Amino acid sequence: MRNATFRQLRVFAEVARHLSFARAAEALHLTPPAVTMQIKELEGHVGLPLFERQGRRVTLTTAGEYMLVYARKVLATLKDAEDTAARLQRLETGTLTIGLLSTAQYFAPALLAEFTREHAGLDVRLAIGNRDQLTAMLRNAEVDIAIMGRPSSELNVRAEPFGANPHVFVAPVNHPLLRIGHPTVASLLPYGFVVREHGSETREVFHDFFERHREEPRIHMALPSDEAVKQAVMAGMGLGLLSLHTLRLELAHGLIARLDVEGTPIVRAWHVVHTLAKLLSPAAEAFRYFVLERGEPFLAERYGALLPLAPLG
Repeated sequence: MRNATFRQLRVFAEVARHLSFARAAEALHLTPPAVTMQIKELEGHVGLPLFERQGRRVTLTTAGEYMLVYARKVLATLKDAEDTAARLQRLETGTLTIGLLSTAQYFAPALLAEFTREHAGLDVRLAIGNRDQLTAMLRNAEVDIAIMGRPSSELNVRAEPFGANPHVFVAPVNHPLLRIGHPTVASLLPYGFVVREHGSETREVFHDFFERHREEPRIHMALPSDEAVKQAVMAGMGLGLLSLHTLRLELAHGLIARLDVEGTPIVRAWHVVHTLAKLLSPAAEAFRYFVLERGEPFLAERYGALLPLAPLG
């Protein structure tokens, strides 16, 4: 292992994260053959295969699972060293990896564009996932900082709220419930729902809402993205519950309808999150301050007309 390179470890960790050579190549801006070559060289240094390949299916071997633990530790230590050097130089340079809850990708890129205009020397990268996936990325030091909703209690993190995240019920534009001014929770029950997958914050908000009202909704289908849920609702496959921040274009163009259900909107908070064990680089610290200062006014300007809300306390 002493001849293994940091480049090989980075490639190995990325293939393990995606369980796909092609997707790892895309994330690393490499060709698939280059990724394959790096893995073969690392396997040669280890003396054992790290992945099992059956067609397009890729899984870690037992040796690969053990080596991944150490590879992540090495890469995290190297990143901490780079961050410390940057802090000592007081430079906002290098790479900043930001984790985004998948729901946040509807507004965060525009906010991030403002940040990068003010910090042009940074190489900013995004990693997108649901709540469980972001929790794993933070735990494994795969991201420097994250924008997400309620952080998991299993991690020792600093989570600072910067804006409201309202969730609303949506329906096809011709749904009979739209003839009711303020539908009750009970009036939703005869209809099925299209929901997000387990592990997503939106799915948690959905279950919490109905548990609080002691009702059991009928779930027709679980889908892996907000976009898929929107398309299914618009096609008449069921009702949905989504963050208002995912619905701006559809509501503006009359493609989907918001149901003014009693007890809604369900307001959660957006947080900027990092683990307490990790020393933030100057770049990550600058991003944290930027989001805390600009996040709420940005959201109010972009979404306030859709659903007026009091500022988050």
